[in-house]
Amino acid sequence: MRVGIARVGDGCREAEHGSGTVLAVVLGFVVMICMAAALTMAQAMAMAHRAASAADLAALAGADAARGLTTGDPCVVASETAARHGASLSACRVGEGGIVEIRTELDRGAVFGTATGRSRAGPPP
Repeated sequence: MRVGIARVGDGCREAEHGSGTVLAVVLGFVVMICMAAALTMAQAMAMAHRAASAADLAALAGADAARGLTTGDPCVVASETAARHGASLSACRVGEGGIVEIRTELDRGAVFGTATGRSRAGPPP
């Protein structure tokens, strides 16, 4: 950086040659870091929504099996449904009255770890 004295009107000031370039580069890096953070958060939100959707669909499929509307064990049916939607079943519980509680995990593609979903389904009231 070259610093010199330049006359402006009746007074003197220091000329700062190249400071605008440094400021533009720093501002560019700040914008890139903010964009990377925003994209990472958007990915985490999308993965959480996918895990929740897989849990909802698996719980509904398991509840149908528990009520006898489809054949098979409710937890096996729920596990197959979750797998079709890219998730794995981490917990399955069939309660009284055909109520099925499901927990799913979606571990691929997540930056911050495993995305999880939880859902509960059963017969209508």
